[in-house]
Amino acid sequence: MSVKCISVLLLLLQLSCCFSSGSCGKVLVWPMEYSHWMNMKTILDALVQRGHEVTVLRSSASVLIDPKNESGIKFETFPTTSTKDEMEAIFVHWLNNMINDVSRYSYWEYSQAMQKVFTEYSNIYENICKNVVMNKKIMAKLQDSRFDVVLADPFAPCGELLAELLNRPLVYSIRFTPGYTYEKYSGGLLFPPSYVPVIMSDLSGQMTFMERVKNMLWMLYFDFWFQLLNVKRWDQFCSEVLGRPVTFSELMGKAEIWLIRSYWDLEFPRPLLPNVYFVGGLHCKPAQPLPKEMEDFVQSSGEDGVVVFSLGSMISNMTEERTNVIASALAQLPQKVLWKFDGKKPHTLGLNTQLYKWIPQNDLLGHPKTKAFVTHGGANGIYEAIYHGIPMVGLPLFAEQYDNLAHMRAKGAAVRLDWKTMSSADLLNALKTVINDPFYKENVMKLSRIHHDQPMKPLDRAVFWIEYVMRHKGAKHLRVAAHDLTWYQYHSLDVIGFLLACVTITTYVVIKFFLLVYQKLVKTGKKKRE
Repeated sequence: MSVKCISVLLLLLQLSCCFSSGSCGKVLVWPMEYSHWMNMKTILDALVQRGHEVTVLRSSASVLIDPKNESGIKFETFPTTSTKDEMEAIFVHWLNNMINDVSRYSYWEYSQAMQKVFTEYSNIYENICKNVVMNKKIMAKLQDSRFDVVLADPFAPCGELLAELLNRPLVYSIRFTPGYTYEKYSGGLLFPPSYVPVIMSDLSGQMTFMERVKNMLWMLYFDFWFQLLNVKRWDQFCSEVLGRPVTFSELMGKAEIWLIRSYWDLEFPRPLLPNVYFVGGLHCKPAQPLPKEMEDFVQSSGEDGVVVFSLGSMISNMTEERTNVIASALAQLPQKVLWKFDGKKPHTLGLNTQLYKWIPQNDLLGHPKTKAFVTHGGANGIYEAIYHGIPMVGLPLFAEQYDNLAHMRAKGAAVRLDWKTMSSADLLNALKTVINDPFYKENVMKLSRIHHDQPMKPLDRAVFWIEYVMRHKGAKHLRVAAHDLTWYQYHSLDVIGFLLACVTITTYVVIKFFLLVYQKLVKTGKKKRE
């Protein structure tokens, strides 16, 4: 069949998808960098395949989002006074600081470092946001395009302001925000600290009394941090742009749908709302054949199988001491090891270990010879391991990785180690445990069955709800009334006050009545005695 015929068939397929879903729509995207973009791109590719016109609004300072590497997606690039180097520097400094300098268990030091980097990050994004909303040419072009929906990542502020300026419905794609503050105060979600662990608290859903104390303290910290960061900065900025008093949280609260990249295989049960949907693992897919050289190496492992080792796409600055500790442990395994590593070759590297600057991680985890996965605990890797049923050894480094692995450990699917203090023996023993103890394989297979046993695939669910918003011009009927209440109304303080006033007045009237009756009886008794 000729290329021309194939193109016609693909076009007809796209058109049929459009007609079946209602219409081909126009989607404006405000993305976030790194792994956030990888997840967002999976959704965008699916939307393009269904015939929708997708436009990504990117700044000239974008680190990873490169139009040259994409097809089918339109890009609108706007100039900004911030630079790519500044953006990269924030993440590099954050990683170096969080991984090598600050102790995760020195809570005051860790929280201060985290707040500092988020403040710097917020400064840059405020500048980038200002550069786009004040760009009359870009904004006029966006207005003329008449988009049907704005798809944004709330970790990169500005999507909600663009949706308001363009008067278009907003859909969020998100893994989490620090402390669940945006989800709680803007999305209206409930997070009872008695049994819902605060994200970035390093806790699971099975908490002791002291862990619940810790959870409460983290919640209070993030609540304070949210107010400090947003009320004073973004509230003022958004009000100036819109020309009327408005809060950043109010704009976020207008989101029609929240697509959260999680699911009950990773999460512990907690309350959700009608406009919140879990789409965790939307990027996962069946394994594809490996490159021949890599397949030959995997097959050479025999019955022992292989171990996949990856600390994600952002880690490339491990100290020589740590790499040699890791290499020494891996060298003692009977399994072959594929290690995603970009740096100086460790002198303790064993003959059973191959170093790769890039690996097809999903395809390796889906290979029948893979026995274990050593991971930093990023959500993408965790979900690929769950999808394919591979037990894990976790080396969390920053952000929510501690929480992801705390959940996996509580569910019996992983062993977690401390990156800074683990020895070669610790890593070796952990790998032997998850490989040889059937407890871990059984538990991760249970999670895998839960993940696969859904009425709709996560990616299909994400696409459905975006198209749903386009078809219905929003989803206001799914939005809880809590968004329209003041804080005292939400907590029923006005009702409680009214009822207390009624009880007080009634009590006062009853007491006054009985006092009057008593006084009258006393006077009557005196008269009779006289």
